[in-house]
Amino acid sequence: MPDKAGPSTGSQTLSRGIRLLEILAAAGRSMTIDELAGSLGVHRSVAYRLLRTLEDHGLTAREVSGRVVLGAGLAALAAGVSRDLQHAALPELRVVANELGMTSLLAVTLDGDEAVTLSSAAPQHSVAVAYRPGHRHPLTRGAPGKAILLGLPESTWPEGLRAELERSRARGFTVSHDEVVPTLWSVAVPLTIGGQSTASIGVIHVSLPRPEAEIAERLAAAADAIGRRLGG
Repeated sequence: MPDKAGPSTGSQTLSRGIRLLEILAAAGRSMTIDELAGSLGVHRSVAYRLLRTLEDHGLTAREVSGRVVLGAGLAALAAGVSRDLQHAALPELRVVANELGMTSLLAVTLDGDEAVTLSSAAPQHSVAVAYRPGHRHPLTRGAPGKAILLGLPESTWPEGLRAELERSRARGFTVSHDEVVPTLWSVAVPLTIGGQSTASIGVIHVSLPRPEAEIAERLAAAADAIGRRLGG
């Protein structure tokens, strides 16, 4: 995605640095400086200078090969994001992951049109699908994003998804396959926090080990438990 920062949008350098972090998070893998420069729409030398500053703050790091990865410094920043929500959700996510043998996750809305994974938990005694916090995708793709849409007014639903969302609302959960990560299945339910449905909890795996409705029922119980932990 080309760099969209301009002089009227505040600090172009800061905006570009943030976009580099977003690009790395969305990629879910290490990237070369040339790849990052291309994604940002800037010259390699500009991307290099930005990365040097991010490295100085521990927000990015270099592999032995020279490829760039997200740095450990981001963990300290992430720890303060929605701390209460993460604290309430993580125990439930761990239990769900181990009971269902599927990776569980908590997703929240970002900028009104994306879902970002805030926390995740992998099962301890079965093959796990890696799905790290920070993973982003449009609300219109994947069960966690669509589950967030279920909690929003129908007037905000994309017209092309209206029929699917109506069916999902009637049954109380969303299902997706091969929409965000190739071959993966996902089931999710909305999570209401403080009267607002701007989050969801879901599970992902290469297959569904139980019927969709049974998985959703377990997720709904976890969502209720998280709400109680938050005093809702």
